[in-house]
Amino acid sequence: MIIKQNRGRQWLDWRRRIMTGAHYVGVAMCLLLLVVLIFGDMGLPGYLSMREHAQRLDTDIQELQRATRTLRGDIDRLEHDPSKIEQLAREQLGYVRKGETVYQLIPSP
Repeated sequence: MIIKQNRGRQWLDWRRRIMTGAHYVGVAMCLLLLVVLIFGDMGLPGYLSMREHAQRLDTDIQELQRATRTLRGDIDRLEHDPSKIEQLAREQLGYVRKGETVYQLIPSP
């Protein structure tokens, strides 16, 4: 019986050592995973920089959408507003109506 008890104790001691070692390995793996998550390439700093970049892109998209709306309004006026067409013809092409007199001011040198 003493042999069986010793074997049982040996088994329990061996199992305790294995479980204690497994606990240490588990804790070490958790710590390693935590360090990688915080300081790795795709860790917390990477996440924060990507989030900031996404916010800048959202701002850029909103500005481009505003510019697009403005340009679409300009296109619509050019297609349907005769006074806008006349204004551009006068400003950019130098057109004048019949009977109008044009005065050009030349700056002195």
